[in-house]
Formats: sequence, C-alpha cells, structure tokens
Amino acid sequence: MMKHTLKLVLTIVVGITALILAFLCQQPLWAQVLVSLAGGLVALSMLIEMIRTLKSGRYGVDLLAITAIIATLAVGEYWAALMVLVMLTGGDSLEDYAAHKAGRELKSLLDNSPQDAHLMRGDGLVDVAVDELQVNDQVVVKPGELVPVDGHIIEGSSLFDESSLTGESRPVERTINEPIMSGSVNGETSITMVVDQLAINSQYQAIVKLVESSAAQPAHFVRLADRYAVPFTLVAYLIAGVAWWLSKDPVRFAEVLVVASPCPLILAAPIALISGMSRASRNGIIVKTGTTIEKLALAKSAAFDKTGTITNGQLTVDQVVPMIDIEPSELCRLAASAEQASAHILARSLLQVVPAAQLLEIISLKEMTGAGVTAQLASGQTVQVGKFEFVAPDQAKQSQTQTTVYIGIDGRYAGYITFIDHLRQEAPQTMSTLHQLGLQRLMMLTGDQATTAKEIAAQVGIDEVHAGCLPADKIRLINNVTPEQRPIIMVGDGVNDAPSLASADVGIAMGAHGATAASESADVVILKDDLSRVSGAITIARDTMRVARQSVLIGIFICIGLMLIASTGVVPALIGALFQEVVDTVSILYALRARNDH
Repeated sequence: MMKHTLKLVLTIVVGITALILAFLCQQPLWAQVLVSLAGGLVALSMLIEMIRTLKSGRYGVDLLAITAIIATLAVGEYWAALMVLVMLTGGDSLEDYAAHKAGRELKSLLDNSPQDAHLMRGDGLVDVAVDELQVNDQVVVKPGELVPVDGHIIEGSSLFDESSLTGESRPVERTINEPIMSGSVNGETSITMVVDQLAINSQYQAIVKLVESSAAQPAHFVRLADRYAVPFTLVAYLIAGVAWWLSKDPVRFAEVLVVASPCPLILAAPIALISGMSRASRNGIIVKTGTTIEKLALAKSAAFDKTGTITNGQLTVDQVVPMIDIEPSELCRLAASAEQASAHILARSLLQVVPAAQLLEIISLKEMTGAGVTAQLASGQTVQVGKFEFVAPDQAKQSQTQTTVYIGIDGRYAGYITFIDHLRQEAPQTMSTLHQLGLQRLMMLTGDQATTAKEIAAQVGIDEVHAGCLPADKIRLINNVTPEQRPIIMVGDGVNDAPSLASADVGIAMGAHGATAASESADVVILKDDLSRVSGAITIARDTMRVARQSVLIGIFICIGLMLIASTGVVPALIGALFQEVVDTVSILYALRARNDH
C-alpha cells in the first residue's frame, strides 16, 4: 500500500511542478519534458509488472494503460498523459484501500491475538510472552484481558466474551474445572487458570492460522476475467485504429485508449471476492480462498456426517431400564459412581444426571480396555459397567438400536441405560433451505448403524443415507458423485471426517475448537456450531459471485460505450482521462457491495 501511495504522491508533485512551470514560469516545454519523464518511468514500471504477470501464466490489460500514456505523450497531449498518470496511481491506491476495507473483518482476529500472560512464579506474578508458557503453568487472567492460551480454571469464576471465537455475542459463565479458550475476553473478576495447551496449539492460534491461510488465491472466475483482457484489448485497439483511420488524426487514437479502463477486469472481481470473504467472516464463517467462494456458489450436492454435524454430538441419558428389583435412579447412581473416574463420553453423560454429592466412593477400580470397568464401591457392592458381553457373558445379547451401556451388580445382570444424541434444532430448516437453493442431492455419510441413521435422516429431510461408513467409504461415495451433480460439499466435524472434507469440492468443518484435522482439511470453517451457517455460506457465495460478474460487465459496457463516443472526437483526451477514473470508481464501489448483508 505504501508503494502505491508513494507513486501517487510523487505523481501529484510532478503535476503541481509542471503547472508551475507552464503557467507561472511560462516554461511549457520544461513542463512537457517533466511530464514525459514521469510518464515514461511509470510506463516502464508497468511494463515490467506486465511481463511478470505474463510469466505467471495470467493475462493482463496493462498494455492498454501503457499504450494510452505513450500515445498521449506522442501526440502532445501531455496534460491528458498527466491526468492518466494521476488516475492510474490513484487507482492503485484506491485498490489497496478497497481491499484493506473489504478484508478488515477477516483480519480482526489477528489484531486481537494474545501476546502476554501473568505467570505465577513463587509468591508473585511475572509477565511473560504467551509463547513461553508451558503445560501445567498457572496463569492469572485479570478483568478485561484476553485468555492467553487454552486451559481450565482452578480458582474463581467469571463471565467470558467468546464472540471472536464462536460468533456468540452473549458472555458465557465459566467456573472452577471448566475449560476456557484463548482469545476469549475475561469479564469483571480475576481468575487463576492452568495451561492445558501450548500457545501454538491453542484455540485462538488455530483460528489465526485459518485466517492467515485465507490466501488471496484468485478464483476461477477471476482467471476468466483476466482472460477477458485479450478480447477487450483487441476491441479497444480496433475502435482506436478505426477512429484514427477514418479521421486521419492520430490524436483520435489516443483519445479512445485513454477511456479504455482495464479496472473492471483486473480489480472489480477480486475486490468482490475479498468483500464476500469479509462478509462471511462477520457471520462466523472463515472461507480460506476465493476459489471456494465460486465453488460454493455453484454447489449442486451436499454430504453430511451425522454425529456432531446433524446431531449435537453430546449423548444424554434416554432410558434407564432395570432388569432386577432396583429403582432406575439407584441403578443410574451406581453406574455413574463406577464411571466417575472415566473420561469416556458415556461416563460424562452419566455424570451429568447424577449430582456429585450422590456418587459413592470407589474403593478399587479395574478397567478392561474396550470392554468396561469393574468398581468396588464404598457401599460394598461390586458394579460392572460396559458392553453386554462383559457384564453378562453367559446370557443372550439383547438387541438395541440406541447407544447402550449395561450394568452388573455383584455378578448379576442388573439392567441397561440407553443414550440419545439429540438432533440440532436448526437441522431440518437447514436442509429445507438447501433444497430451496437448488441443491439436487443431499446425503448422510455416517459410521453409525443404519436404523439410527435413517431415523435421523427422516427427521431432517435427507433421503439418501449411507451408514456404517469408514473414512475410505466416505471418500469413495464422494468421488462417485457424477460431474452433473458437482460441485459437492462435505460437512463434518471430527478427525475421521478430515479425509472426506479434503476430497470434496468444498469441505466445511463445524466449529474450530482446536487445531483439529477437520478444520485443517476444510475449505470453510464455521466458528459457531450452527448448521444453518452452511446454507448461509452458500447464500453469501452466490451473492458475491453475482456482484463480481455484475461489476465486471458494468465496467466493460461503460468502457466500450465511452470508447465509441471518444472515437467520434467529441471527448478531448483530458476529459477522457477523467471519465476513465469514473469507470474505475463505479466498478470498485459496486464490487464492495458484496460486503453487505442482504
């Protein structure tokens, strides 16, 4: 940005100096020489940039601008040449400003990245860089400060603003033993936390990496716009050449080229894409590349994982079924007591329904990996919790369609507890919206059993279900989608979804909680676990591509109209240079409309 701004300032200085020489000092020849030198230098720098562009395999329209400068200088229209110089350097500066304005929200996470932490050392606090923190260090987070790294609270409780991470504006209360994420803002109370993750692996740094990887790769549409440069340049030269041939006046050639603005081709579409990525970021959706915007806009199919994507991914107790003379609440209490030291998801679900004060003390515990646990409780009972074959090996297994744990008490099969993963509240409406957006095929790809998968799919409106899928099966199913049904989107959340997210045309990861393989493999990351943002991302992409196309076509048509008018000789070169910047401004301002929520 500084380079283009410096060019603009120098060009203005040259212009003012030329005006002084021509009108105050009565030295028009020296003014023309000064403008000619400045114009020659700018034309040379543009020629070098054009050659670099061609070497990269992309077409450019800098040749038009170079020709316009040389032509106006050659026919003695050096004031028009000066105006072209001012407008070109001003256009570059405006481009930088527009791109910066459009990408402001996309980079806001970087501006708020945690830098320092208050480390507890001895009896006091020492300020250190977040990169120096180690796992198990104790850190104090004061009111209004950013949480430096991922960890959990060991002293105090407070409200935390997690909006920069999840998009949720309402503060969340966190207390002792609860996790807190780096990048969230502490409320009004100091807390002491223990570091669980190094800074490089923490939540905020994971999202920062995603933002940094939102590279300005031109989408396929932009490359097509670049290719428009060839016919556009030929049309401009044709109109200018015919005007010169018919009028026998070389000035007419210069007048036409002055209004042949390349801005709509090389500027409008990229700014629209950056603006669309900015809009998505404001809505809690990180889109990594411009290419992804175009693919999302053209999407015809979508595939979804089930657990954690269409469902909440948090199992809760559904039924407690005793098989002996025992109350369901007591059966649940004994199972939770036996599982209280386990980190298994089902153990956590049991502990959510049994208050900690009601848990019985464990005297001894034995765990069989992949089978279950046997706990000797302070009440004198021996409780087994796990698979049916572990709890009741001598009995015929009961058929269950839900996730189930079985309980044995003192060697007797005592009953079972079923769990259910609740449907996301927004899931049915999301599928309905995707159908309305014209997606032809919606699939569920899950490792779960067919009965459960089909039941969930029926509730949300998905007709095609593939159950019992391993990661390789999901990839195969995605690759088998026909070209007529592409691009295809894959939406998932877990490590097992990473391969399928990478193989889809557009991979969307639900939530960016940590540096997961899913978020690293995905093209889009939804920061808040809200499935409706999948359809929102498609809507934003389509709006963005519509604005991009419109901005390019509007600019091209205006340019062609102005060239035809200029070919008649009614537009002096100096006025034509002013018209050129009008086209630039219209294209840029129209492209920035992609930032706006509709």
